[in-house]
Amino acid sequence: MKKNFLAKKLRRIVLKMTIGITLFFVSGILLLYLIAFLLGPPSLLNDQRTIYYSANGEMIGEEHGVENRYWVDLENISPNLINATLMIEDQRFYKHNGFDIKRILGAILKDIKTMSLKEGASTLTQQYARNLYLSHEKTWTRKLKEAFYTLRLEMFYSKEKILEGYLNTVYYGHGAYGIEAASHYFFNKEASDLTIAEAAMLAGIPKGPTYYSPQNDLERATNRQQQILAIMQQKDIISEEEYFSAKSEQLVFTDPSERKQLSIGPYFQDTVLTEAAVLLDIDHESVRSGGYQIYTTLDIALQKHLEESIVQTIQDSSKLEVGGVVVDPHNGAIRALVGGRSYEKSPFNRAIQAKRMPGSTFKPFLYYAALEHGYTATTMLMSKPTTFEIDDGQVYQPSNFNGYYANEPITLAQALALSDNIYAVKTNMYLGVETLVETARKFGITSKLPSVPSLALGTATVSVEEMVSGYAMLANGGYSIDSHTIEKIVDREGRTVYKRDESRKKPVLDPQKAFILTQLMTGTFDESLNGYMSVTGSSIVDNLTRTYAGKTGSTDSDSWMIGFSPSLVAGIWTGYDDNRSITSVPERSYSKEIWSTFMEQAHQDIPEEHFEAPDGLVAVPVDPTTGLRATPHCPTSTVMFFEKGTEPEFYCNEHFYGDEIEQDDKEKGLFRRWFEVFFD
Repeated sequence: MKKNFLAKKLRRIVLKMTIGITLFFVSGILLLYLIAFLLGPPSLLNDQRTIYYSANGEMIGEEHGVENRYWVDLENISPNLINATLMIEDQRFYKHNGFDIKRILGAILKDIKTMSLKEGASTLTQQYARNLYLSHEKTWTRKLKEAFYTLRLEMFYSKEKILEGYLNTVYYGHGAYGIEAASHYFFNKEASDLTIAEAAMLAGIPKGPTYYSPQNDLERATNRQQQILAIMQQKDIISEEEYFSAKSEQLVFTDPSERKQLSIGPYFQDTVLTEAAVLLDIDHESVRSGGYQIYTTLDIALQKHLEESIVQTIQDSSKLEVGGVVVDPHNGAIRALVGGRSYEKSPFNRAIQAKRMPGSTFKPFLYYAALEHGYTATTMLMSKPTTFEIDDGQVYQPSNFNGYYANEPITLAQALALSDNIYAVKTNMYLGVETLVETARKFGITSKLPSVPSLALGTATVSVEEMVSGYAMLANGGYSIDSHTIEKIVDREGRTVYKRDESRKKPVLDPQKAFILTQLMTGTFDESLNGYMSVTGSSIVDNLTRTYAGKTGSTDSDSWMIGFSPSLVAGIWTGYDDNRSITSVPERSYSKEIWSTFMEQAHQDIPEEHFEAPDGLVAVPVDPTTGLRATPHCPTSTVMFFEKGTEPEFYCNEHFYGDEIEQDDKEKGLFRRWFEVFFD
């Protein structure tokens, strides 16, 4: 009797506990449903794409974080793909309410036995919830959150809406999110056009994008495809004839070179992304996925010209890299930008991020300072091997290219055109080494600049963008330049959150001296200035059909060409990423060839332009050898500009036959005689 009583009591306790636990779980589920109902439908707005537009409003690219995603409606997805996906991922999709209890219980038992969370039984709704709101870590907390979001999705959205969302967010590997991106990546076609065989191949990838991608392991991917086709035939989704036809179909995958290019100027777009993050004071990922419309300064035609000129010039076998920037000098808008030869191989932006020695392209900043301190185009200094004594008894011995020297005085005009290093270092030391640093700051150079004599030869490290912006100030007559890639940003609600202020910039340089220096820089391509060696732009003179101002520059490991017209400034750097010396003769001229090819293409539809001289200047024909006014007897002459009152007074008598004009050395100006005595 006692045993029966205890047994009955135990059964009542177990029954009560069972009822209590059941009521607890039922109450919990009801409470969960109530909370889900009160919260309302979860947002289906995943991260929205940010779109970039060119200067004329054409779409040039888009951002999705690290994703490549294109949303398509369910009716624009092949039924073959929909059926294949349901058969391998969730056959009871239209029958369950977000959870396949049978599969879940089986998975839980296996997880308990193995003490892991490896076994999965997620429905498409669960996977969609995870894709929208959660990470992919395998923890109990994440699974509980996933279940809650699944409940809300099923409560408020139709099966068709959920299926469409899943197919547009699931990952297919290789950066392709969603079936449209995957279809383009693997087969270069729309998702609506997939065959049964292609659909089965793609449907097998999401289970393990790395493991089942045909790009990574074709045999394994094909085995899974065959498994899916067999299931589709067993479930009467496809006929036996369709099954055998699809099973034997030879899939043709997209050749990497044929994949659709969906963006223009990837290095430029990276620059836009960084600029937008600064302007909006948010991180890069927030820009990428923020649904912004960013209107940029890019000129698509100029971008293509720049890229084409690089491809045409640099041999495929060369490992030389390149950085190039094109700027509108009137407003600082970057119209084209290349940061390397292949963005896919290296996204490092050599036009913005790299700092390299500019060599002689730095000299125009020096000579602007010289013009401010009394130099003119005809100021004469001796060009010969020179040893300079600097601080603490140390000496500095610069040299000219290949050891060539005039071994006589030369003019500033010729020194700039021939890129005489001795003339430059003498000028830097005369002005005081701090002067060049201060002047470079006027031109917008922000990189670290040492106050040393060799700075005149471009021994500091700067970016291509800095140098091009500095030259742009000469092209626009001396106004400050704020180089930029963005004109306007519109948020996802259509509100303009940034618009560039186009108010006129303040003048920074003296317009007369800026023009004189510009004219001196046209000498880079003026062979009338040839002297003890040819002008540095002589190798590309025959390629140029109009007047440009510019300067070449080189170090052992860097080659530069920067130049401009009144409407466009372009700078090209070439060199090796590891900073090794450029020993190939053709490679040392690549920067000039790229620049000249680009500038000619860029200006082919633009009327002839001329640099406009400000008031207060006079133009004088000058003998480039003597720096005096040219006569009909001088073998060559070139027009040089001077501020009124500083032009040469005397005519050349070195090439004059007769005794009409004699010039005594005493008649030389005090300023000029002092320089010759000091520097000879």
